[in-house]
Amino acid sequence: MLNYRHLYYFWVVANEGGFARAAERLDMAIQTISAQVRNLEASIGHQLLKPSGRSVVLTDAGRAVFLRADEIFLLGARIPEEAAAAAAAGSSMRLSVGLSDGIAKLAAHRLLQPILKTAGLKLVCHEGEIEQLMAELALHKLDLVLTCQPPRHNSSFRLSSDRLLVSRVDWYGPASLVTDQAIAAFPQSLGNLPILAPTSHAALRNRMDRWFEGIGLQPQIVGEFEDSALLSIFAAQGMGIFPVTELGAADLGKIQELRLLGCSQGLSEEIHAIYSSRSKNHPLVGKILQNTINADGAE
Repeated sequence: MLNYRHLYYFWVVANEGGFARAAERLDMAIQTISAQVRNLEASIGHQLLKPSGRSVVLTDAGRAVFLRADEIFLLGARIPEEAAAAAAAGSSMRLSVGLSDGIAKLAAHRLLQPILKTAGLKLVCHEGEIEQLMAELALHKLDLVLTCQPPRHNSSFRLSSDRLLVSRVDWYGPASLVTDQAIAAFPQSLGNLPILAPTSHAALRNRMDRWFEGIGLQPQIVGEFEDSALLSIFAAQGMGIFPVTELGAADLGKIQELRLLGCSQGLSEEIHAIYSSRSKNHPLVGKILQNTINADGAE
């Protein structure tokens, strides 16, 4: 193990240009500092300083060691300042979450609700492709990734995943399209209504297509959206009918123009949480994982 006290004495000598000035700065005997530097040279196996008149200069090996020592002790000098800044910020708690393309954002919002009232919470959400998000999670740039499908078994990242949600899919639309007659004829009425659908990025889209095929309907898809919240806004403006998980539908009450058309049988949405062994110890990640949602959408 490198002795950092010996390294520090060497760093001071190199900065001061000699043992006498270093001894004065450190208020220590020249012989003591000289002995510590010799111990460092012995442990590294190279001469680090050589005489030059009344001072000393760095050898080639000494310059390499000095550059690293400079980084180490300059970073160390910042620790008190950063600790003070963290203390001044109070008991803040940061959580960085990645949301994969195609995930139902309304449902993701509901899954994060258990931690939203955490005192001092700073929530940072990133959206992107699942592979990119998993790479950032592996590098500890993210604490958690929420996605609509589990990671591939052959993934090169050493990550774990839990299925948090399996929720039934409901269909909503504007009152101009969701008439009493359409409700009574559900799900066959979906064959005569304009449909707004998630893009192929979403696992729900593949399930939805298979579901329509299973009930013998050819949907009239008039719009495709990656963002489920954006999809609901276009639906509220009268563009069409759209699918939403039962869990995510809880947030639709804020959009008065939308009305429930019907509840699907045999069509569901999944959300998976992906995390690293390190991020699993994050208290907020643990709280999210503990609040697993059961199949009927109830907490």
